[in-house]
Amino acid sequence: MTPLKLRKVAIDTYKENVAYLHRDCPLYHSEGFQALNKIEVRDGPQRQPVVAVLNIVDDESCLAPDELGLSEQTFAQLGVAEGTAVFIDHATPPQSLEAVHRKIAGEPLNRPEFLRICQDIVNNRYSKIEIAAFLVACAESGMERDEMLFLTEAMVDTGERLDWGESLVVDKHCIGGIPGNRTTMLIVPIVAAHGMLMPKTSSRAITSPAGTADTMEVLCKVNLSPDELRGIVQQQRGFIAWGGTARLSPVDDILISVERPLSLDSKGQMIASILSKKIAAGSTHLLIDIPVGPSAKVHTQAEALRLRKLFEYVGDRSGMELEVVITDGSQPIGNGVGPALEARDVLQVLQNDPHAPIDLKEKALQLAGRILEFDPDVRGGQGYRLARDLLESGRAWQKMQDIIAAQGAAASPPQPTALQYPVEAPRDGVVTAIDNLQIARIARLAGAPMDKSAGVDLHKKLHDRVTRGTPLYTLHAEFRADYQFARNAIEQANGYTIG
Repeated sequence: MTPLKLRKVAIDTYKENVAYLHRDCPLYHSEGFQALNKIEVRDGPQRQPVVAVLNIVDDESCLAPDELGLSEQTFAQLGVAEGTAVFIDHATPPQSLEAVHRKIAGEPLNRPEFLRICQDIVNNRYSKIEIAAFLVACAESGMERDEMLFLTEAMVDTGERLDWGESLVVDKHCIGGIPGNRTTMLIVPIVAAHGMLMPKTSSRAITSPAGTADTMEVLCKVNLSPDELRGIVQQQRGFIAWGGTARLSPVDDILISVERPLSLDSKGQMIASILSKKIAAGSTHLLIDIPVGPSAKVHTQAEALRLRKLFEYVGDRSGMELEVVITDGSQPIGNGVGPALEARDVLQVLQNDPHAPIDLKEKALQLAGRILEFDPDVRGGQGYRLARDLLESGRAWQKMQDIIAAQGAAASPPQPTALQYPVEAPRDGVVTAIDNLQIARIARLAGAPMDKSAGVDLHKKLHDRVTRGTPLYTLHAEFRADYQFARNAIEQANGYTIG
């Protein structure tokens, strides 16, 4: 087959391999290549090919007819220099697609079938269209609890797995949906100050105004290599870092890249996503937080109980000691929504500041207490008191300072935003509801998490009495366009119900 000159195309195709071919390329006509076909790319007959989805280009200023363009991710995977002669061929469809078709028809899949699907996904043999078909099939047909277990195991087995060399490695995860719920940044220093091992790999925001990694980044570096993290955890017994530097359950990252734009939130996929990441991160004991509320991910107590049973089933059979707590998700936790505002809340709690948000402090102590009770030397029911002592004595604050220094303290904290707008109560009354989704949406429109200081600063919570003109919250934005987008959203619905 005719060789083509390799060209790097500076396009981030986000978790999908994409190749570009000019429409006037002789191979386009002679070999029957079409847009959205999958092709194999190699630089020699003995080399392992890279699989990519083909896009067709008409503009020679972008790509010449004798060139093959590869997106940034695909170019890095092929690992050869620009200008290298490469060869393309039609890709063989992955055999695991047969199992996907059976899942679409409503049939349950077994352990080997889930493993083959995950292997093909992580090797970029699936297009995003095929991944979407798999996700929709799992969501619409439903997943039996054994299928959730098989998917969890397959996602772990197709990535790296950390081993911290200890029998008790604790972790905590909230299923999300509650703005400002930054308890992790309080729990880690409390638990590490006690001496338990808590290496916390956290995510960045996908659809929320801030992830734990975004908020921690206000204070220190979070992009750290696995070797750097090992050194920190040996000294400090804990860290809070972005989990993207370690190849933990990489299939999960690819599935999420398709799941989020489709607004899919299947229970089976969520359980496999959370538990595969925690198992791969080397956790032995895990606390799951399920907030329940009208605008939370889980709306009813009955739904939360069903979800708890599924977590416990998969966790138990994966060899992990797991406890699930159901918490109040009726409103945001803390006062700040957005990285810098949430970091301020965390520091106020750690420093025992009288202005610290009580709800954030109390929830963090409750959860930290449950984690401390994983320690066989801590009697049941004593964890909360121990967590409170570690916080109020200043030991947790000292531990947090040590962790920040070990990870690399931020050179300068974010500055207050240039644009602020107080959102006032339209009438006298009592706050009867706060819409978590709308508050999060407003904070994102204001620029969070990309602009660290942007977001929403809450002044009133549920059951607070207000008079007309009382500030409910203050909008913070750095740029005029973001400020106006958020203002427009507030005019449509400010997120508060005054009864």
